[in-house]
Amino acid sequence: MRSDPTLKKVVTVVGARPQFVKSSVVSRALQREEGVQEVLLHTGQHFDTSMSDVFFQQLDIPAPKYMLNLGGGTHGLMTGRMLEQIEAVLLKEQPNRVLVYGDTNSTLAAALAAVKLHIPVAHVEAGLRSFDRKMPEEINRILTDQVSDILFCPTESAVRNLSNEEIYRKHPAQIVRIGDVMEDATRLFGDKSRRPQNCELERGFILATAHRAENTNCQMRLKGIVKGLNALNQVRPVVLPLHPRTRHALARLDVALEFKTIAPVGYLEMLWLLQHCGLVATDSGGVQKEAFFHGKHCITLRDSTEWVELLDEDVNVLVGTDARTIEREGIRRLDMVAENDGSLYGGGHAGPKIASLIAKA
Repeated sequence: MRSDPTLKKVVTVVGARPQFVKSSVVSRALQREEGVQEVLLHTGQHFDTSMSDVFFQQLDIPAPKYMLNLGGGTHGLMTGRMLEQIEAVLLKEQPNRVLVYGDTNSTLAAALAAVKLHIPVAHVEAGLRSFDRKMPEEINRILTDQVSDILFCPTESAVRNLSNEEIYRKHPAQIVRIGDVMEDATRLFGDKSRRPQNCELERGFILATAHRAENTNCQMRLKGIVKGLNALNQVRPVVLPLHPRTRHALARLDVALEFKTIAPVGYLEMLWLLQHCGLVATDSGGVQKEAFFHGKHCITLRDSTEWVELLDEDVNVLVGTDARTIEREGIRRLDMVAENDGSLYGGGHAGPKIASLIAKA
């Protein structure tokens, strides 16, 4: 039961790297709100030191009160186990609200556990759509939005998506364009960035990331990415921090890597790479935005994206996994500057607005 009935208790559920960064921003803001108590629950979806612990250390996030260690397994297995154990925590804590971020299995499991217990849910990054239902993340986004009562939208297109889906009519949700907390984080931690170990590249290299199951589980797609990055490496050095899933997939691939790979990096090291690169090539949703926040153009190694406004601004382009397209667009956009006037994602003021609305809800 609630230890102090005068406090508004919020259980925040995280499980993956981008969520750690986002929650660090909002948690700081919640601490400044009088009468709000936050309880942090980490599902363990990203569970090793390089994918989790280092982010908590670097971003000065308090250790989670609950650590579930539920990483690994199929989508159904992982989500089901999370649903069961998150429900048990919510029954124990009896919070006034559950706060979730993004589009992971942790997001969906927490939202479902909460709504079945009649606990209101606030969703940060609501309304995003890639319109590709083959992506597990797309299903997670849609379902989480359907059961949330406060929908914090990062962009105008996200608000429009919810309007088109008639979320207003289906249930009394509060839909707010709030901006993007990742831009807050970029501004908050930017001057604390640091060079990764064993990374002696000169400014202007190409930063690549690849980890999505649709790419790593398909040898043809992964081979196309590697060949494209190999070609770009002939023009400018390419560096790829290796996600564990990608490392295992590359070990089975019959194509040599001609570019530099490094161990997974923490958030502060990733900031340094983004600050000093001349181009970003990624299949990550968050890194597409982070490239923009650092004034860099991005080529996205996917066939669709939820961050459609970056395509509209022509600072990002979908290249899929075709090696020639990766090479052509990479060379064309190398060292181009992406201008950011703060209008797309709010200019770095989302965290305090979210905390204030949660405190008043």
